[in-house]
Order: sequence, then C-alpha cells, then structure tokens
Amino acid sequence: MNLKDHILLWNHSFIEIIDIRRSSFSGSAADVRYKLPASAFLYVIRGSGKVLVDDYIYEFQSATIIHGGKGMVIEILRIAEALEYYLVLYKSVPILPDRKNLLPLLERSNPFNHQYTFVPGNPLTLFDKLNTMHKEWQKGGALEHLQVKALFYQWAHELLWQLHAQNLEPLRPDPLDLAIRYMQNHYSEPITLEKLAESLGSSRRTLSRLYRILLQTSPAQYLIRIRMEKALDLLLNTEASLHDIAIAVGYPDGYYFGRMFKKFYGASPVKYKNSLQNTERWPEMSSVVARYDIADDVFLRYIDYDNHYQYNSEGALSMFRNTKPSLLLTLLVCFALVLSACSSGTGSSSASGTHAPVTSPSASAGAAAAMESPVADAETRTISTVKGDIEVPANPQRVVVLYLLGDVLALGVKPIGVSDVYEGAAFEAELKDVQKLGSWFEASPEVILSLNPDLIIVPSEDTYEALHDIAPTVVVPFETMTAEERVSFIGQVLGKEEEGKKLFEGFHANVEESKQKLQEAGILDHTISIMEGGNDRSMAVVTRKQFGRGSQVIYEYLGMKAPEMVQQKIDSATGGDGEPVSFEVLAKYSGDYIFRSSYKGMADLTQDPIWNSIPAVKEGRLMEIDFGLSYYSDIYSLNAQLDYIVESLLAAPRVK
Repeated sequence: MNLKDHILLWNHSFIEIIDIRRSSFSGSAADVRYKLPASAFLYVIRGSGKVLVDDYIYEFQSATIIHGGKGMVIEILRIAEALEYYLVLYKSVPILPDRKNLLPLLERSNPFNHQYTFVPGNPLTLFDKLNTMHKEWQKGGALEHLQVKALFYQWAHELLWQLHAQNLEPLRPDPLDLAIRYMQNHYSEPITLEKLAESLGSSRRTLSRLYRILLQTSPAQYLIRIRMEKALDLLLNTEASLHDIAIAVGYPDGYYFGRMFKKFYGASPVKYKNSLQNTERWPEMSSVVARYDIADDVFLRYIDYDNHYQYNSEGALSMFRNTKPSLLLTLLVCFALVLSACSSGTGSSSASGTHAPVTSPSASAGAAAAMESPVADAETRTISTVKGDIEVPANPQRVVVLYLLGDVLALGVKPIGVSDVYEGAAFEAELKDVQKLGSWFEASPEVILSLNPDLIIVPSEDTYEALHDIAPTVVVPFETMTAEERVSFIGQVLGKEEEGKKLFEGFHANVEESKQKLQEAGILDHTISIMEGGNDRSMAVVTRKQFGRGSQVIYEYLGMKAPEMVQQKIDSATGGDGEPVSFEVLAKYSGDYIFRSSYKGMADLTQDPIWNSIPAVKEGRLMEIDFGLSYYSDIYSLNAQLDYIVESLLAAPRVK
C-alpha cells in the first residue's frame, strides 16, 4: 500500500456507511468467522489475541485497528480473555468526474480492499469519534446517519494522519503462519510443497527452511501429523469406516490410510482403538486416553517466531521417537536367540531319548535370518556428502531413488520406490512393478514414508530437505559430476564400489567397439544434429554435451561433431538447454544426420516443405529417438542409448 495513493483515493471517493456495530467475544467461545459484505474497519476496544483475515494472521491488542476488503473472511481465533470491538462496514465509489483517471490507480492499489493493521499513537481520539458514530447510528434517523458519515470522514482523516505520522505500511503476514493455517483448513485435499509455496508467494526452499528451523520438522511431516490427529479424533469419536476416515483426511483408501496410521501411531487403527477402549475400562489407572477424560485436546497451534507452540510434546509423540531398537538391545536379543538355539540342541540328545521336533529347512532358514538380520540391519557406514557426513546402512535393502534410477539398478540394487518413469525409458520394464512416487523433483513424502526405506538417494538439495527426516538421505549433485564420478559415488553409497568400476569398464569397451563400427562404415567423421519440437515452426537444437536426448553419447563418448555453428556452442557451453531455431534457417544447424526427440503429440512435419528440404531429412538420414529413452543420463540408459544410436546410424542411408 502506497500511503500517498491511499490518501488520494480517499479524497476522490464517495463513502457510504453500511453498518456500525459494537460486539463482544467471550474467551471461552468458539472461533468467530465472518465474511465481510463490504470494506471494514475492526477497532479493538479491549482484549488481545489473533485474527485471521483471508488466511493472513494478525496479532492484536487493545486499540489495534484492522482493515479488510469486501469478500474477505475475518475469523477471530479462540482467546483466553474477553474481547470487545467495533466493526464499521462501508462502501467506496470513485467520484464520477475523476473515475476515469482513478480506475488505473484503483486497479494497481485499492486501499479499500487492502488488509492492514496498526496501533495508533493516539487511540483516544479515534475511539471518541467511533463511540459517537456508533451511538448516532443506533438512533437510525436520516439526520443521525448523515452525521455519522461526516464523523466517519473525520475518523478516516485522523486514521490516515496517524498512519502518515508513524510512517507505517501494512504488516506482511508470517508465511509460516499462513502455511500452517492452510494445512489445517485444507488437510483433506492434495497439498504439494510447490502448490503451497506458490499460493503463499514464497519458494519451496524458503518454506522448507522455515518449517525446519522454526518447527524442527518438514512440511510433509507436519501435514501428516495434522491428518493423523484428525484421523484419530474421527476414529475414537465416530463409527465411520476406515475408508470414510481415509477420504476425510486426504488419503485415497482405507488400506493406504491404515499403513500411514500404523507408521505414525505404531499400531493399526482397529488395534489402536481397541487398546484405548480396553484401557478405558480401568479409569482409576493412568492411561494414554486420560486426556480425553480430563481436558479438551489442544492442537499444537503455532504462535510466533520465538515460541511456536503453546507446549512442546515432541518426546511424547511417536513421530519424534526413534522406534528402531538400539544396537545393544539388538545384540542382546540375538544373544538370547543363540542361547535358546544351543539349549534346544542340547536337549535333543538327552539320555531320556526324547526326540527333538523336526524342523523344516525353510523354518531353519527363517530362524537363522531372524538371528542374523538385526545385526546386519544395525551395521552402518559413514560417507561424506555435500550435506556433511551421513550414516547409511552397510547393506541397504529398502532403497528409494529419485531420477538416478538406472544407476542404482545397474549397480544391482532394485529400489522399492522410484520417481515417475517416462514411457520408453531403458529400465521401464524392470521398474514396472516398483512403487512410483511422483515427479523426481517433487516426489510424495507420504508414500515414501509408508515404504519404510532404509536409504533414500536424491538428485537435489530441495528433495533432500523434503525427505531427509524419513531415512538416511544422500544427495547426488549429478550436474557437477561426470558420469564416472556419479556412478562411483552411488556405488560407494550402496557398498557397490567394485560393481561401479566394472560398469564403466564394460561401457567404455562398448564405446570403443561402436566407434570402430562407425569408422569402418564411414560415419564417424560426419556431423550430427539433435533436435526437438516443431509445433511453433521452430526446433530446439541441442548445444550441450550433457543436455540429454543422446547428446552425451554422441558428442562426448563417440566424439562425433555437430555442424560448425552448433559445435562452437557445444565447445564453449557452460549451461543452457536447447537453442530455438526457426525453420527458415534450420538447414544451417542441420548435420549430415539428425536425431529428433520423439514423443506423443509432437508436430507432424511430414508435409512441411521447409523441413523436407533439409538434406538429412530429404535423403532419409532423419532418425527419431524416443524421449523416454534419451531423457536419462544414468549408466543403464547410456548403454541403451549407445546401442540404439549406433544401430540407427548403421541402418541409415550413407552420405553421398
């Protein structure tokens, strides 16, 4: 809000008073929610607390003035003390002679729709005029209402003068406050970090950092907490089915909800409810449900930047407890099992001649696994990452990986969860039955949590921030690594260093063999272009070795060249994507061979005269490479791309 514009528009507007009321609000009453039928001033006479104006939370105290526009929703949150306030509803219309000039200003900065709050330096003057206005308005006569209008202009003048004197601007609402409130109001809807940040005018990174620093959790974990607490309330206080509860708190079905509930509370919904009901039969005993009998359940409401909760119960909530057994406890359990096995073996050869029960091989294997697996699970290694030293399982069994799917798969580890796989990807068939988690840059934390992974591999710090509370999470900064460095690092993370070395030994051998084939066919020294697009009569021409679409295989490993004007860009590229080139000059960017990235819905250029006049297209040296196959740059995909590219080149007509 620009205060000069604010004053100007007040000077050139006709004001109509809609209503003036004086109300009180008991601290023990429920929240008051009211949609404004017009612009409004709320003047607090006494009391303090918080008010919500269209999801913007403002703190108030005695003499605070809060302004909101038509259609906005005001909600006075539950407070500990009584509150008394005036509410003035008014309507503004630009004066006709000035309307044309004022409309652009109104569109840019309309003070009558702005949300703002401030505490006047001299509240008594404002209170006195407002008190008089209210008394006159209550009389209901035409003259009294005319007097109210005159007093309102004086009141507005005093308010603007004090705003100007204090050089105040509207307070910016706390983005974390808004995010939390949004989650509390929309927990049953699909909420993504990107959508949440966009709706608040913030960034995913900023929002994640606020949750991490101020609430010691992540947005995803906080949303899960809200949903679980709402679900528990429905479970204990209604007879709704698990499916209905699941839908009510934002989960697709009862099965998925049950898994999330068990992960959060440590027991299935039915078992948890039954255990609480059994405990209630002994009211004299202290129990986990005593709080339902003694006092209202108080949700952990965020308060401010310095003290975010009315109380902190992290130690009492299962989501903050480490439920994995300690190493000492694990060893004790294993030791007990070993002793039990030994004593059973001794008993079988006793003098009494009693035969020991026959144990099947599968049962024996299961018993051995039961004794050995806890020790194996407890073994860890420490690796150095861009986020510092991280402890990872020595032999991870339940790996979740985003984007770098083929590297993990090629190293002999089949993940339990992966980011979405593009159709046509080299590893599409192998990962067909693996749980998909959403896009690699915004995978679902809730689904990942339900998979109970022991290791998560991510390609960016944003994904790390969203997921690292779930399990040990390793960032692979692939954009700053060569393919060899990346695979070597992932091999170290998975305990597969030797496998990583062998992968690239085999790949380089394949590259050398492929180069020899192309050389013998007279193709290796010819130029190649890689293109994508065509819908807007332009093509994106790849000008970087690590862009994908086969560029790494063609320009880096096979060492083939692009047309001169493209090659200059490739040699000097430090970033960037594809360069858009119009059809009119596209021939200059076209090599002897062209690979075009293909995908559903791409432009059909079979009848385009300019496209068909390009020599490589005209002479049949245009080859399509599936977007899904060429999108990824992992070692699994590089091998598949190499084979496809070489086979396509060898099958194409030779350059005359």
